[in-house]
Amino acid sequence: MERDTLSCCISDHEGFHGTIKNSPQDFVVVEIDTHGQLVNSPNVQEELAKIPSQPSQANKRDDKLKQSKPDDTDILNQDCFDLNLILGPAMNEELEHFTNKMRANPNEMCEQEKAELSLGTYPDKHLRAVVHRAVRYNFPFLQTVTNQSEIRVREDPDFKELASLASEGEAEEFFRFIDAKVPGTVFTFLPDDSKEHRTSVHHFVSRRFGKLVETKSFTDQQKTSITVRLRERSKQSKKRTIADCQEEEVTLYTAFTLRKENLETLEAISYMAAVLGVLPSDFTYAGIKDKRAITYQAMVVKKISSEQLLDKVSEFERRGMQISHVRPVSEPLKLGRLQGNHFDLVIRDLKPHGKHGLTELQQLVKEAMENVKNRGFVNYYGPQRFGSGSCVQADQIGLALLKEEMEASVKLFFTPEDGDDLQNKAKRHFLLTGNAKESLALMPAYKARERLMLRALHRYGSGQEGCIHGWLSLPHSMRVFYLHSYCSRVWNEAAIYRLQKLGFKAVQGDLVWAGSETGLKSSTEELNAPQVHVVTSEEEKNDVFSLDQVILPMPGNSVKYPENLLGQWYQDRLAQDGLGSCRFRVTPLKLNVPGCYRPLLAKPQNITYSLRTVEEPSLSLTFDLDASCYATVCLGEIMKSNLS
Repeated sequence: MERDTLSCCISDHEGFHGTIKNSPQDFVVVEIDTHGQLVNSPNVQEELAKIPSQPSQANKRDDKLKQSKPDDTDILNQDCFDLNLILGPAMNEELEHFTNKMRANPNEMCEQEKAELSLGTYPDKHLRAVVHRAVRYNFPFLQTVTNQSEIRVREDPDFKELASLASEGEAEEFFRFIDAKVPGTVFTFLPDDSKEHRTSVHHFVSRRFGKLVETKSFTDQQKTSITVRLRERSKQSKKRTIADCQEEEVTLYTAFTLRKENLETLEAISYMAAVLGVLPSDFTYAGIKDKRAITYQAMVVKKISSEQLLDKVSEFERRGMQISHVRPVSEPLKLGRLQGNHFDLVIRDLKPHGKHGLTELQQLVKEAMENVKNRGFVNYYGPQRFGSGSCVQADQIGLALLKEEMEASVKLFFTPEDGDDLQNKAKRHFLLTGNAKESLALMPAYKARERLMLRALHRYGSGQEGCIHGWLSLPHSMRVFYLHSYCSRVWNEAAIYRLQKLGFKAVQGDLVWAGSETGLKSSTEELNAPQVHVVTSEEEKNDVFSLDQVILPMPGNSVKYPENLLGQWYQDRLAQDGLGSCRFRVTPLKLNVPGCYRPLLAKPQNITYSLRTVEEPSLSLTFDLDASCYATVCLGEIMKSNLS
C-alpha cells in the first residue's frame, strides 16, 4: 500500500516505525466462515466428520448437542421417519422446542428465531433426502431447505395458506400425500358446501402442485368434496417437487480449505486448475487473500471428487499449497460468503519516530493500539485489490475495459513485471511481436489466465474483436475483478477528499446506512429498501449521526451519490478519466457494475498484542476484521508509517 496516497488518518497518535511481512510466517491470515469459525480450526474437521454435524449456532447451545449421533447406515437402510434416530435426541428435542414455540406463540417469537433453525450439515446426499422426508412427515408445516450440505427448517408458507383454506389437520395429511407420491393414490378434502371456497382450494392446489396432481369436485349424497389425484407418470412434468427438487444434484462439487504461502489466490487457482485438468472458473472462493503471507481460505472446485483432489496433494505442496477439510458439497462457494478474517501478525525492527528512544516505545505502542481499538481506521481498499504487479496495476486495466478500449486493455494485461522468468519473457515477446502462438509456447502451464487469453488471441487475432474473445475466455469473476479494482481506487480517493474537505463528523448531504447493521451493502439492497439516508442540515446540527455511520458509494449504475461537495467530486473524478457518461456496463464482455456502499471507517475486533523490547524489538498482534477490510490499512493507522 502506498501511504503517500492514503494520507488521511482518524487518530493523531505518533505511531512508530517497523517492517511487516519480513517472512510469510509474520503475516498469517485465516478466513472466518459465515458461522464464525476459523476455516483451519481442528474442530472444523471433527464436525464435518459427524453426520449430522453440529449446526451453525452450536456455540450458543447446550453441551447436550455433542452427544453421539446415530449410525447413518441404519437410517439409510430403512424407510425411517424416527427423528430421534435420524437427528439424535438433543437435536430432535431442539427441533420440537422450535416447532412448539412457533405454533404456540407465532406473534411473540422474534423474527430471526422464527425464521429458521439449522439441523446441521449432512455431506451424504442420500442421508439428506432421509432427513428431508422425515422432517416433513413429522412436521408437514415445516419447509426444509438445503444450503450447501446444511439443512435448515422454517415455516412453510404453502402449508400456512392451505391451512387457512381448509383445516390444519387436512393440510398435514395433504402434504404427507404429496410428499409420498404413491402412484394411483387419491386424497379427498372434507365436504365443502361453498363453491367460492372450493374454487380457492382448486386454485391453490393447481398453482402449487399442478404439474404433479389434478383436482376434481364430486358430489355424494348432496355433499360436494374435492379429490386430488396424482397424474400418470407419462403425463408428469420432469420437474420434481419438495425434497426431490432440493436433493437434485447434477454437478459434482468438492469443498476444501487451502493453505497457501507467498502466492496470490488467483495464481494458486490457476496452478491447481492446470494440475487437475479443469478451468480456473471451476474454482469458487469467498475472497482474495494476500500474496506475501500464509493464508487459509475456503474453496470449492467443480467436477472434481474428493479422491481426485487428495490424489494431487504432493503436486500442490511443491508449489507452497496444502489442502485440508476435504468433503463433498452441493453447490459452489459465493464471493463474499465469509464473516471476515483473523490476522496473526509480527511487526519487526520497531523504533520510535523522531527523537524518542526505545524506553518510550511501550507507551507509543499502547497509545496507538488503544486509539485504533476505540476509533478504528479509514476503511481504504488494500494493495491486493489492485494486483501485485509493480508496473501495471489492475485498476488501470479496469479503466481501459470500462472505456471499451479492448486492445489497450490486453496490452496492459500482458505488461511484464520486473524479472526474467518464463512468464515475463512470454509477455515481452507478445508485446514486441504480437505473436500469440509463440508467446503461448513460452508461457508456463500454470499461468492459466494468460494461456487462455493467448489461445483466444491466436484463434481470433489481436484486433478489437479478437481482444473481446480473449477477455471472454477468462472467468467472469476474473473479468469483473479489474472493473472493481478501478472503482475501488476511486473509492479510496473519495475517502481522502471526504475527510480533508468535510471533516470528521457526519455533515449535511452525507450518506448513512439507516439499517441496524453496518458493513458492505449491495446496491440492490438500497434499491429494494430505502435504507440509505441523506443527512439533513437539522441532523447535522443535532449530531444525530456519527462519522462511523457514514458510507461512501463505490461507483456503479445503481448507487446514490452524496448530496454535498463529495457528490460533485465523484462526477468530476469520473469525467477526468473519460467516464463522465459511463453506464458501468461493458456489454461485449457481459459485465455490469451496479456499485455498492462501503463504511468510511472500520474497527478491528478481539485485539491482543505483545511487545518485545529486548534484543530485536518486535510487536506481535492478533485481531479480526470484517470481510473486505484490510490488515495493512489497519497497520498503517496504528504505525503512521509507509507500508507496502
